[in-house]
Amino acid sequence: MRYVAAYLLAALGGKTSPSQNDIEKILSSVGIEADNEKLKKVISELNGKSIDEVIAQGREKLSALPAGGAAPAAAAAPGAAAAAPAEEKKEEKKPAKEESESEDDDMGFGLFD
Repeated sequence: MRYVAAYLLAALGGKTSPSQNDIEKILSSVGIEADNEKLKKVISELNGKSIDEVIAQGREKLSALPAGGAAPAAAAAPGAAAAAPAEEKKEEKKPAKEESESEDDDMGFGLFD
């Protein structure tokens, strides 16, 4: 994803076909070392394509995906939904480890350690 983002940044910066060097400069500016294989793959897939068209195609694909969340899973397995509250109750019964006030004050770190 970082390679695609760097490619898009280079394209937004005015490069119609960002090169490997352009993308490496963007990534190195934030301390990321580029993997040449992944970088070449992104460049070969996006080279010569309009960024606006690629984004529009991606939006079309995303709109086709269901975005319902857990509702279909809960309908398919009603027993799973009933088991979840029982597990939560078990976790509540476990005694919590008491921490001393000195650990809370310095969060486990001493000023002069």
